[in-house]
Amino acid sequence: MTVANTKTSTGIQPNIAGLLCYLLMWITGIVFIIIEKENKFVRFHAMQSIIVFGALTVIDIIFSWTFVIPIIIGVLMFVLWIIMMINAFQGKMLKLPLAGKLADKYSNPPNKS
Repeated sequence: MTVANTKTSTGIQPNIAGLLCYLLMWITGIVFIIIEKENKFVRFHAMQSIIVFGALTVIDIIFSWTFVIPIIIGVLMFVLWIIMMINAFQGKMLKLPLAGKLADKYSNPPNKS
């Protein structure tokens, strides 16, 4: 089954929803992990967005008193943001080291009872 043929509870095409999970970084990740109840692809990208950009935001805040580290984090976030949106739009589940494994583990749709 391809990503284009899978169903989402939002009614948005999965590749578009996956891209939107990264649009406002961890913020849209949280929105999509809450509203998407069925689609593993979308939930994976939402969770990976939360983990990656949430962690980088925290690191950026912690080291905001320095000059160089926030610049490096900013560039890293921008590059990852572009790469992840392109991959999600293309229907790929690019798993980043550590974050991808965690996102895969915690992105399963909730059980229907």
